[in-house]
Amino acid sequence: MFAVAQFASAFFNSASSPFFALGSAIIDLTPPWLKDFAIATFGTNDKLALFISIAVVATVLSALIGLLAKRSFALACTAIIALAVVMSSAVAARASTSLLDIVPTVLGAIAGIGVLQWLSRLAVTTAPQRGEDVGPSGPSRRAFLLASGLSLAAAAIATGVSTSISASRNMADAARKALRLPAPRAKAKALPAGVQVEEANMPDFVTPNEDFYRIDTALSVPQIDPGQWSLRVHGMVENEFTMNFDELLNQELVETYLTLTCVSNPVGGDLVGNAKWLGYPLRQLLERAVPQAGADMVLSTSHDGFSASTPLEVLRDDRMALLAIGMNGEPLPFEHGFPVRMVVPGLYGYVSATKWVVDLEVTRFQDKVAYWTTRGWSERGPIKLSSRIDTPRPFAKVPAGDIVLGGTAWAQTRGISRVQVQIDDGPWQDADLAAEASLDTWRQWRLVSKDMAPGTHSATVRACDAQGRLQTSEKADPVPNGASGWQRLQFTVG
Repeated sequence: MFAVAQFASAFFNSASSPFFALGSAIIDLTPPWLKDFAIATFGTNDKLALFISIAVVATVLSALIGLLAKRSFALACTAIIALAVVMSSAVAARASTSLLDIVPTVLGAIAGIGVLQWLSRLAVTTAPQRGEDVGPSGPSRRAFLLASGLSLAAAAIATGVSTSISASRNMADAARKALRLPAPRAKAKALPAGVQVEEANMPDFVTPNEDFYRIDTALSVPQIDPGQWSLRVHGMVENEFTMNFDELLNQELVETYLTLTCVSNPVGGDLVGNAKWLGYPLRQLLERAVPQAGADMVLSTSHDGFSASTPLEVLRDDRMALLAIGMNGEPLPFEHGFPVRMVVPGLYGYVSATKWVVDLEVTRFQDKVAYWTTRGWSERGPIKLSSRIDTPRPFAKVPAGDIVLGGTAWAQTRGISRVQVQIDDGPWQDADLAAEASLDTWRQWRLVSKDMAPGTHSATVRACDAQGRLQTSEKADPVPNGASGWQRLQFTVG
């Protein structure tokens, strides 16, 4: 059933896959504490863990339906139909689907009933009669086992073929490869010498696209042909309008380096990255729309139905909030929002960094709520001043002598003025700061601890922003508005 539905979905909307739709529904219903646990446990492999879990559950359900068919074929068919109704509801609930997209699930259910009937008949013919030998060598039993094996092989082949067909029909991939980004009106300032601390385990100052963290609600990455993309700007504005991709390319685009941070990032975590973005300033887009008095929020909505609530004043001030089309000198990767996404300095991604964005509604916080706001997260998400130790790694063993510690700190829109490190319970020491690229990017640091004695030691880090505010030591979980506290790790010298 699952394999046929997956195969058929290759000829429909990519969101018609019941496998992905069911997974997306599970994500939508996941409470914040469980989502936070999954990210903390599996990191950026959280979606793979969900896929494996769904596959295991599907296998168990298939086995249970098979056992049920031995008692009552009618009840087994009813179970398949009920499962199809659940999956069809999940498909129909996705923002980018229509009723036509439940056809693959219906076909899968019909195929499932047909295969179940075929195998049930074979199972009946292989069942030993009273007084007969129950050995496994009879031709009918072999026929049943062969049929079961063929069904499994066909399911695997159908799943693989559906993936190949989807890839071959993907016009978005060809369009992305053919896209040549226009030259920006204002290029990003050249990075100053010394922004990178050259030590083992230190991250690149500019995070490569393939290493940039990915946290979103999309199980199946949207494959959007830019020729079919458009952005609707509406709501509490004087001028509603729709912009297509060609129009966006013809705007006065700018480049900027900007560090993004996920609200689920734990203290010392790696759900943060820095990239060079190309896009159109959102304040200029809003100037064209002319927001009305009383509006205080922009609700951005993704192609897959995700939404984020961004304070209107943040998108209208002088920070470089962009409708981005490029990342590190190339078109956005599909996983990071191709063809168009939002990037906003100073706000966690769940309230600002909408990928695959297709709709901007100027409204009010009291009138509309976004995806994660309805799930217990705060409606505004300013990024907290944070720092971490990148080297040495936790519980690492390092040679005796001078020990080099290094890491990163960030306070987007404010900048970092100071980083301090405490070895064991000693005094706080000022680290050497790398050059600052801008207030919107992270800043690296380095500290040499002289002649450390062999044994187990600890290191604690804290930062101070350019306005003189010290990073809080108060521990807080990511829910509802981001983690806080000082990172402390242990390592061994000797």
